[in-house]
Amino acid sequence: MNKTLLVIAASTLAALRTLAGPITVKGSDTMVVLGQKWAETYMSEHSGAKVQVTGGGSGTGFAALQNQTTDLANASRKIKASEIEACVKVFGKRPTEYKVALDGLSVYVNADNPIKALSLEELEGIFTGKIKNWKNVGGPDASINVFSRENSSGTYEFFKENVLKGKDFVSSAQTLQGTAQVLQAVAGNKTGIGYGGAGYGAGAKHLSISKEKGGEAVEPTEETVLAGKYPIWRHLFIYVNPALDKGDVSTYLKWIRSDAGQKVVKDVGYFPLPPTLRAK
Repeated sequence: MNKTLLVIAASTLAALRTLAGPITVKGSDTMVVLGQKWAETYMSEHSGAKVQVTGGGSGTGFAALQNQTTDLANASRKIKASEIEACVKVFGKRPTEYKVALDGLSVYVNADNPIKALSLEELEGIFTGKIKNWKNVGGPDASINVFSRENSSGTYEFFKENVLKGKDFVSSAQTLQGTAQVLQAVAGNKTGIGYGGAGYGAGAKHLSISKEKGGEAVEPTEETVLAGKYPIWRHLFIYVNPALDKGDVSTYLKWIRSDAGQKVVKDVGYFPLPPTLRAK
């Protein structure tokens, strides 16, 4: 099948998907609780609406978008050039990107750990294995146990790029499927450390983070994230095939970026978009 026929077939399939069944959402595990709460609230307010949400990681969401097995792809990182290219080959256009929330990506330690703050440099050292003992960052004389996300996770990629500066995680890092699992592991390990979205945190404590060693350590709060003061903040995204961005799908995306949808963002523990990015 040549490229023109492939795009026509993809457009036809997109039209059929718009008319049939529920709105499907797949992708970021960081966003899965938020996505499910959005769906639950929206369906309770819109009679007859059906929205199905599953996780699997940002990369899984982009693959499903390309394969046209999902309507919307949740992502905790921006789409890669290679993923855009793959989508263009299938449906002829790059996916439309919507910023839907803000996140102060948090670093967690066990509740009994006396450490309250770390610098970006210290985090890089810990997660790459350069720093192996808590005493080297002002803590007890105990080996550091690193917990990380799997490499299909957008949170993993964001942390690697922005905190580790592209370096590999320490080989002893234990990789877990979702942020909830990371939190559970850290909560049960007195020398553990992990990272995840701000919407999680029960059972462990988040650290304040400074841009430089000895600098001001900042907590991930709505105020510090909106002001860009917290050093590990990011947008959360939804991507959609432009051919599907109409009817029920378009209405749902607008609701997510409305005041009502952004209230859900705050209720879940993430941070609402500034008014300039909200749907009118």
